[in-house]
Amino acid sequence: MPKLQVNMHEAKSQLSRLGERVWHGETVVIARAGKPWLDLTAHKSSPSNRSPGMLKGQIEIGDDFDETPADIISAFDGDV
Repeated sequence: MPKLQVNMHEAKSQLSRLGERVWHGETVVIARAGKPWLDLTAHKSSPSNRSPGMLKGQIEIGDDFDETPADIISAFDGDV
């Protein structure tokens, strides 16, 4: 989608319309004295805080986890 550049006065008077355009994926640049000054972007919620141990007791790691099969090693070495 192409960028839309508007001056500060237009941005103030049409903020709601510009916000809708941004929300639908358009890029809006607000200019000051004809030069890009601000980018208008949609708010993205921040990820929730992680809580260590949430899956404790639900994940099992096999006894052979650290052992790489020979055919896999050969494939990485280019021997296949």
